[in-house]
Amino acid sequence: MYKLSSNTLYKLAIYALSMVWVFTGVTSIFLAPDIGYQILKQANITGAMADICVVGGGLLDISLGLWLLIQRQVKWCCVAQIAVIVSYTLILTFIDSSFWLHPFGPITKNFPIVVLILFVTQTHETK
Repeated sequence: MYKLSSNTLYKLAIYALSMVWVFTGVTSIFLAPDIGYQILKQANITGAMADICVVGGGLLDISLGLWLLIQRQVKWCCVAQIAVIVSYTLILTFIDSSFWLHPFGPITKNFPIVVLILFVTQTHETK
């Protein structure tokens, strides 16, 4: 089996995480905003506040993905990513805890993503 270097794995992790953040943000704002609005409606968040949450959350996601790509202050970017993931997880749990049991794992996928973020943090520190 071909073995990838740690530098290659690091770069792939950066690209994978960036893709997740940017694609999630673009999807939230442009491709499927109705899903976000439906979830927020369950918490009685509608109108301008829902717009702020959907667009603001999408822009935050895109920003995190782009920040990671430019490789500046990677440790702080990783801390921010984990903070956002924890926040989103808590918010979604409060709004509708059934997402923990969703077959596509919108919440449970956060655990391997956090592990990948930790890998990026530790690998970047050794460079």
